[in-house]
Amino acid sequence: MSGPQFQSQSQSKPQFTLDVRTVSDGEAGPYALTTGPDGALWFTLVHAGRIGRLVPGGEVTSHRLDPASGPTVITPGPDGALWFTEYRAHRIGRITTDGAVSGFALPTPECGPFGIAAGPDGALWFTETAADRIGRITVDGDVTEFPLPVAGAFPSAIAAGGDGGMWFALNQANALGRIGMDGAVELHPLPTPDAAPVGVAAGPDGAVWFVEIAAGQVGRRTPDGKITEFPLPDRAARPHAVTVADDGTAWFTEWGGNRVGSVTPNGAVATYDLPVPRSEPHGIAVGPDGALWAALETGDLVRVAPA
Repeated sequence: MSGPQFQSQSQSKPQFTLDVRTVSDGEAGPYALTTGPDGALWFTLVHAGRIGRLVPGGEVTSHRLDPASGPTVITPGPDGALWFTEYRAHRIGRITTDGAVSGFALPTPECGPFGIAAGPDGALWFTETAADRIGRITVDGDVTEFPLPVAGAFPSAIAAGGDGGMWFALNQANALGRIGMDGAVELHPLPTPDAAPVGVAAGPDGAVWFVEIAAGQVGRRTPDGKITEFPLPDRAARPHAVTVADDGTAWFTEWGGNRVGSVTPNGAVATYDLPVPRSEPHGIAVGPDGALWAALETGDLVRVAPA
């Protein structure tokens, strides 16, 4: 059932209404979400080992996986199914829109797959946090792994860029990475030391946005290589995930600040308190209804739309 609504009272920033929808108990852990090809929100329940589905305004359904698999990030695939990482089972999973689940073991043991995104080549690309590798899996399940040129980098989120490559955050190497469709890897260090980037997303203008969980900043890298970092009002907010709306505005979650926020391409920052205390917001995505949706580990999804 829907929860309370909250409206920002500040007159100096755009007004948004936050509507909370409970989708699980507080132990299941909604973690990441995405819009599927069926016009529904699909989300991972990392602690419960389930994949959930919600059509805005409709009922919640969920599909069982191995309870200990740890489904983490989920994304639409080029085959009309949803693909997700199983962080604890070290597998890549696939679920069709009618709920049929399958999975693929990865060649490297204990590799810790985390981020996943469809590439321009018709395959899925993913990060291996514990193995310093980027993986590629075809829709038939063929896996190729590409080693990174740095050890202990902890690659996390990954996204398709507008330049034909895949961009990813190197949390412990303080850099962004890019891998081409030929497997060639480039590293792009960040200006702020020990910023610990986690989330990454590509904008419609070809810029790559990222969040720095340890520095309390949101960053933007233009196609010509210029990096700009935008400090958040609360530098201890621990921004976690980022997505980009159609107008080029980046939206992010503040895992430590219990907020969602936005940054325009010209650097205007706004943040919005979440109506659920200590909700631990993780993933964020544009929903099928055009609103922003975020996953709260308390068992809720929150919808963010203009007031």
